[in-house]
Order: sequence, then structure tokens, then C-alpha cells
Amino acid sequence: MGGLSFLEIAMTPFNIARSYIGTTEGPGPADNPVIMEMYASVGHDWVEHDSVAWCAAFVGHCLEKSGIRSTRKLTARSYLDWGVPVAVPDARQGDIGVIPRGSSNWQGHVFFIDRIEGQWVWGLGGNQDDAVTVKRYPVSKLLGVRRAGDVAPQVAMSVETVQRRLKQLGYHEVGQIDGRIGPSTRAGILAFRDDNDLTLVPIIDVALTEALSAARPRPVAIERATGKPVGSRILAASNAQIALGAAGYAGIAISDVAPLVGKAEEGRDLATRLFDLVGLGSYAPVVMPFIGAVLFLAVIVLAWKARAARIEDHQTGRTP
Repeated sequence: MGGLSFLEIAMTPFNIARSYIGTTEGPGPADNPVIMEMYASVGHDWVEHDSVAWCAAFVGHCLEKSGIRSTRKLTARSYLDWGVPVAVPDARQGDIGVIPRGSSNWQGHVFFIDRIEGQWVWGLGGNQDDAVTVKRYPVSKLLGVRRAGDVAPQVAMSVETVQRRLKQLGYHEVGQIDGRIGPSTRAGILAFRDDNDLTLVPIIDVALTEALSAARPRPVAIERATGKPVGSRILAASNAQIALGAAGYAGIAISDVAPLVGKAEEGRDLATRLFDLVGLGSYAPVVMPFIGAVLFLAVIVLAWKARAARIEDHQTGRTP
């Protein structure tokens, strides 16, 4: 957790944010080291003065201290693509709100929602009158409300259903269907979003589920559909086993049985004892070549199937 204390990990971002209420920018040309640390904690230690807009640094700092990754950007509107979307009527304390600020469409202000009362949203944020305060804004100004998590609250499709659907469409990056959003599932979601011109965030929201329902299977490039995996260890091992099995089978065919079937003295002794146990000791010299041939043939068949399966997985896009 990068040196976080147990108390910081246990606290929510909102509770951490509340502990900073009253923090102000340094007087005059001085800089408040607490605010300067906020810039640094989200990867912007290049900032030299606390007069640089720090509302996003404040939100990101509180998220990071609680163990949640922030956008690590200083632009408030970067949080419109963070976490999962929440409808304004469903907003609750601790969610993140974004409103416009300034004359440019990239400018904005971000804060933790303290409460919504009627037409007003009370935001706990930094850089509000140059300090960490709780301040009210019109609800109508909210550009979006976001919440930490992988699945938007209004989505009816389960994680398992999303994983299964992605696999059906050819996005095998999702890995195992286990109902959890891990690195593999996130990779599959991002790949699908990229192919369907959706926002590149690894979350399950309404936009994703609607696109999944209407999507067609992922196309496989002609070069891949007709090619073979390069550098595949499975393919190399299968080829080696096929060659070994073929050599063994050929050796038996030319009656070179002794060195191929029972090369080791212990192996011959064991085989002879087994035949003696079942009363077939006198038939051992006759039967052993056939057993050896069957074994070598089995090695060839199994290796060939493994080879064919690996090539099929490659050509259909199921594996890298």
C-alpha cells in the first residue's frame, strides 16, 4: 500500500477528506506544504506553488491515501471517466461530483458529495475559496456523479454474464469465467470498448452491456485464421513427441525391439515379472513388440491432437 498506515487504509476517502477541512493555501507567497504533498501524491511533484488549481489533486490525494487509485490528473473533468456512473437521485455521501468552472469546456471543479438537499449539492472539496471546505452548488450544474467500483449500480447484467458474452464474441482475454473483475477481465472489457468506440474505462456500465447485446463476433484477421502460432512451446513439444513416437514405431516395425522397448535392464525385468504374475511369461517376447507399438502410436495420436487444438485456438483467436 506504499507505506499507508492501517488507519488510513481503513478510512474512506470521504473521511480522509473531512480531516482536511480548514486547510488553506499559504499566506502571501508562501506555499502550504500539506497542499504541496497533495500534488506529489498523485504524481505531480513538479508543481511549485499551491496557487495551481488543486481540487483534483485534493480528491486524488484522499483516494490514494485510502488505497484507491485516482485519475492522477490535475483536471477535474478527468473524473467524469473514473469509477462508475451514478444517477444524481442515487448519489450518496462520498460519491464524487463534477461541475463546470471557467469559460473553457475542459475546465471544471471536482469534490466529494456531502449531501444533496433539494436543488443544492453540498460538496466537500479543495480549492474552494482557496481552502478545503464544504460548499453548496446547484444540482443542475452537476456534469456527472461517479463512484469507486467496477460495476455501475443500474446495470442488470452480472459480471459472469459479461465474461461469458465477451468470450462468445471472441474476446478471450477475459480468461476464466469466475464472476470477478480481475486484470484479464479488464483487458477483455477494454479490448471490446476499443473495438466499439466506447470510453476506454474497465467498467461494466449501461453503454457496455447495450453494446454487448448488439455486437457481432470479433473478426479474426485472415493472416491469423490461416496461420500457426509462432514460438509456441505447446506446438514445439507436440512436434517433438510426434517425432519421438514415429521413431519408436518405426524401430519396432524393423524389429529393433530390445533397445526401444526395454532399453533399461530394470524395465525388462519388470515387464517379464508382470507377465509371469499373470501366467503369460512365455508370451512376453511375442507380445512386447505389440505393446510398444501401441504405446508409441498413442503418443503420436495424443501429441497430434494437442498440436491441432493449439493451432485451432490460435486461428480462432482464443489464444494470443
